Amino acid sequence: MSVDGEVSKDIHRPDHPNSVGWVKPQKVVLFKDEPFKFEAGGTLGPIEIEYEVYGERRGNNVILVCHALTGDAHLAGWDTDPQGPIREYRKTKPGWWDQMVGPGKAIDTNRFMVICSNVLGSCYGTSGPSSINPATGKPWGLKFPVVTVGDWARQQYELLNFLGIHKIRAAVGGSMGGQMALELGLAYPDLVDDVIVLSAGHRVTSQGLAFSVVGRHAILKDPDFNNGDYYDGTSPLSGLAVARMMAQITYLSEESMGFKFGRRLQGKDSPDFTLTGIDFELESYLNHQAESFVKRYDPNSYLYLTRAMDYYDAADKWGGGDMATMAERLKARIMVVSFSSDWLFPPELCRELVSGMCLARRPITYVNVPSRYGHDAFLVETETVKRLITCYLKKS
Repeated sequence: MSVDGEVSKDIHRPDHPNSVGWVKPQKVVLFKDEPFKFEAGGTLGPIEIEYEVYGERRGNNVILVCHALTGDAHLAGWDTDPQGPIREYRKTKPGWWDQMVGPGKAIDTNRFMVICSNVLGSCYGTSGPSSINPATGKPWGLKFPVVTVGDWARQQYELLNFLGIHKIRAAVGGSMGGQMALELGLAYPDLVDDVIVLSAGHRVTSQGLAFSVVGRHAILKDPDFNNGDYYDGTSPLSGLAVARMMAQITYLSEESMGFKFGRRLQGKDSPDFTLTGIDFELESYLNHQAESFVKRYDPNSYLYLTRAMDYYDAADKWGGGDMATMAERLKARIMVVSFSSDWLFPPELCRELVSGMCLARRPITYVNVPSRYGHDAFLVETETVKRLITCYLKKS
């Protein structure tokens, strides 16, 4: 592993003994007879769900991994035939948590059956605003029902039922996925033995909410947004690019940005003193992140998923605002992992969840990892996260 926390690419080869190899997403259509009822109102059916499975089922050995905001069902290995807007991206990269999932890895597919499914509202294979509305023959756009973290938990629950799974060893997730894993334990207390929450809490901070508001505003005010009905024309990619830049800042930290970029100029010894050009390395990085992101993500999906994260408040939903009352619902053991420089889900917010668990006398493991990588640390601090998850799954 390099000083930047990067893992050798060698382990990600599809023929590597620690890789799950070549995989293909699976799809299932649920709610054919009775439509899915959304928490915020509205119904939809049938619903298509994309998911992937690794390893074999042997007793209670199922681990459900919940993906983050821009993630998808492709958790590990290499997609044999990538489709849709993520096609080119998947052709060049393994699954988004490939370093953690596979034979002999922290989430060992020789030991566990691992499932990951794409969430409602996304644009990566599960029904969302870019899916076709059968009544009109056109994409749903903003006519798609508003989704919540609770809807995602029910979606996961129903998928598990379809697969004949009524008990899982653990639900694991980082960021938005951590919210989902927590909600699954709260909504279905008898389903989950362990919940592992990385870089997430029972709600987002006010500052995190503010950044999401500005990101959505950029999309909504893009001249090409057309009230979400842009699929036959020009997509509001400028607004989405700004939203991605804003989000990328929240995923980093002052220390990580200073270490990686500082105030260094991009390929020059002195600034150009223009208002429209790119002078700094950090500018170039944010532009690159935006340009690559808009090629593979739907602006409407960004609105739906960030809104769901912002609405989520587990203490308010399950405890009337009281953390201990909320925690009393949980039968699962929980491990919460925060990172010192994460200001999207800062350690003090994560400790509110931990305190609630302690007050409710529920089993809780808490680790705050010193890191300069900000919110992205749960994806970057690979060796530390590996050790924590490996030890926890062996101990619990």
